[in-house]
Amino acid sequence: MTRQHFGQASVPLSPAVRAGDFIFVSGQVPTVDGAVVPGEIEAQTRQVLDNVAAALALAGAALSDVVKTTIVLTDARDFAAFNAVYASYFPANPPARTTVEAKLMIDIMVEIEAVAYRPL
Repeated sequence: MTRQHFGQASVPLSPAVRAGDFIFVSGQVPTVDGAVVPGEIEAQTRQVLDNVAAALALAGAALSDVVKTTIVLTDARDFAAFNAVYASYFPANPPARTTVEAKLMIDIMVEIEAVAYRPL
């Protein structure tokens, strides 16, 4: 199976990797040009999902191609507000999803990784 890596990061990872018909998006965080987006969970969730969409676009895919997401929230009490924003990005046929609460490596509220299916 051929793998293609898309995008560059300041850490040793690829923002997106295509393996056959699947695209794996590394965990995206609420940053723009390396700076954390200010605001509450809603603003951070929007930025993370915009970053997921941008990583998918590098590989020729879109949010509508996402089949699975994994969500990390730093505070489970943010789930309802997070979920409202998330639902607006996946209005029909949402992907399978796992959501966990955990401490993240930087001072942010949410991180999202995704798997998309987009045949070549």
